[in-house]
Amino acid sequence: MDALLHWAGFFGGWLLVAGPLLQAAIELRDEEIDREAFSELSQLPGPPKVSAWWWILPPVAYVKNRRRAKAQQKTMYATMTADQRSQVVGFMNKARGWLIVSGGASLIAAKETWELVELYELPVWVFWVAIVVLSLGVVVVTVLQLQGGDDILHVDDPGYRERQRTERQAQFAARKAARKKS
Repeated sequence: MDALLHWAGFFGGWLLVAGPLLQAAIELRDEEIDREAFSELSQLPGPPKVSAWWWILPPVAYVKNRRRAKAQQKTMYATMTADQRSQVVGFMNKARGWLIVSGGASLIAAKETWELVELYELPVWVFWVAIVVLSLGVVVVTVLQLQGGDDILHVDDPGYRERQRTERQAQFAARKAARKKS
């Protein structure tokens, strides 16, 4: 009976990770955001990059990079409309909340995994391999669930997935080009 309860805790812990992660992905994907307006904001020139030489003194480099990021954020917020700022705050609050829930669930899953490893007196490396494999598995399952839902919603549109892939590649290329400019 002891082993059965350890296995139940193990599976329950990892389900607690998978559930919030899937729910977060669904809610954040469906969040009403003016994506075109935000892609225009990514074209804004950013503050000058901090020299890589500052990493000789990591605390100084961290502070300088943090200040640069804050300045860039302030510039972006200043150019946004009130509605866009509201969208960003709503999205970030929802993302932060789900991150906290998933983080707590991950700690529970790690504890339950450790207890199972201890029960069977397995080496410590098994614990770490299990954590990595199961974490990747949870992410893969989430992605597959989202793709499956999209496939069902767009069953009458055979070119949907290819258009989505092309659009993502174009967005990635635009972001990459914008980063090179700044």
